[in-house]
Amino acid sequence: MGLIIEGEEDLLVPPFNFSMVERGIYRSGFPNSVNFAFLETLNLKSIVYLCPETYPEENSEFLKNHDIKLFQFGIEGTKDPYVNVPKDTITEALKLLLDVRNHPVLIHCKRGKHRTGTLVGCLRKMQNWCLSSVFEEYQRFAGSKARVTDMHFLERFDVSCLRQCLYGIIYRYHASQNRRLVYKEDSLHQKRITSN
Repeated sequence: MGLIIEGEEDLLVPPFNFSMVERGIYRSGFPNSVNFAFLETLNLKSIVYLCPETYPEENSEFLKNHDIKLFQFGIEGTKDPYVNVPKDTITEALKLLLDVRNHPVLIHCKRGKHRTGTLVGCLRKMQNWCLSSVFEEYQRFAGSKARVTDMHFLERFDVSCLRQCLYGIIYRYHASQNRRLVYKEDSLHQKRITSN
């Protein structure tokens, strides 16, 4: 949350629970109009919205005005320990996150805790994070409201289910030695220099 000072018109206020996940991937709670100026600075291409509710008109207008794509994955938020996190939905959202053509991207649900934390946790497993580190990050954002069902899902989530998606992706290292996922078709269309 941000501190609002009277007379400060250009104050940038990030959404609740905002954080950078990875270069080009951000997470937060539900943004509102107070956060729009801050979101503009991120130059977002996409938003991954994890709630089933219709996106508010004001937010939709902001996305339209800034040419930001909305990808909605309607995951019900529940405290019921007998309701499972939908694996297929998380897998589809994760595929979208892996596609750098959607970056920079913001992932959000209502509070940026459970649904967002579960998706980010699955991404961390793809990045070969140890499970204790995945849990620590999830709990840092969920606080005292961490859900055992989410943590069980993270523990059982098998990243090998995304192997087919990853076959189309290669790693490219930039001059700064930062790793970035790029689809083969993107790298094939680059001009090649040949010598005679």
